[in-house]
Amino acid sequence: QVQLVESGGGLVQPGGSLRLSCAASGTFVSIHIMGWYRQAPGGQRELVATVGSVGNPFYAHHVEGRFTISRDNAKNTVALQMNSLKPEDTAVYYCNADVWIPGMRLLNYWGQGTQVTVSS
Repeated sequence: QVQLVESGGGLVQPGGSLRLSCAASGTFVSIHIMGWYRQAPGGQRELVATVGSVGNPFYAHHVEGRFTISRDNAKNTVALQMNSLKPEDTAVYYCNADVWIPGMRLLNYWGQGTQVTVSS
């Protein structure tokens, strides 16, 4: 089993910053792609950013230039630094990872989610 645990969510004012973190634990060989998704109230879950095993990032259009994704392969963690936050960034943010587990299987896992609220 593999577990992804997010932390760092909270309430911030527009223009503020927040840093999310996700740690992977359990039985696995390595992690392929790690990423962050978000789901606003009444909305669909959407991609925020992903980062490959060599550290190459990809960002959704609405967050590029404001958010930065990074990972630490030694610690099996991924972080999302969010700057210049807007009210429309309000959502539950989910960590996601494609994980190689024993038996040569690549499985996808989700974290439990962490709430980010941007409001005055």
